[in-house]
Amino acid sequence: MDHVDVVFDKLKVDEITDLVSTESCGAISLFVGTTRDYFEGKRVLYLEYEAYDSMAKKKMLEVCQAIREKWDVQNIAIIHRIGVVPVKEASIVIAISSAHRKESLEAVQFAIDTVKAVVPVWKKETYEDNTYSWKQNKECCWSGDASTPDSQSVNTSAPCNHTVNIYSNRDLL
Repeated sequence: MDHVDVVFDKLKVDEITDLVSTESCGAISLFVGTTRDYFEGKRVLYLEYEAYDSMAKKKMLEVCQAIREKWDVQNIAIIHRIGVVPVKEASIVIAISSAHRKESLEAVQFAIDTVKAVVPVWKKETYEDNTYSWKQNKECCWSGDASTPDSQSVNTSAPCNHTVNIYSNRDLL
């Protein structure tokens, strides 16, 4: 089963892990993206995320489908927080269960890289000196900087109509 969502609430890793847990799986792999306190020498107070909610969920489901085409996994959860995310708190949790660790580990790496590339979520970083910066993932399709090691691609339909290269972690290991 695929669980995707965009939420304002603090992410609860245990609850998200429970969404993918099953007796037939011997592995659950997690990625928990958190707000760090410094970026390029500036003290970060918090991140603030905005999303094109319905399109974000649609793209997350497409990521789930791509994972299922590449790996034998059981359950997938991709939950992204929006709004203010203070230092040390999670902005995204990805949990994937599979019979064996290799599949879920590779799928989690692919999931975070692909989510950052194709899901319409924007991040504003606010600093201690009350300045801020809208951040752009180097992987995102609307940046014009998307470049990855192989030729497989996914055509994104919104908010832009660019093609972004997607790669499997298998190519990197």
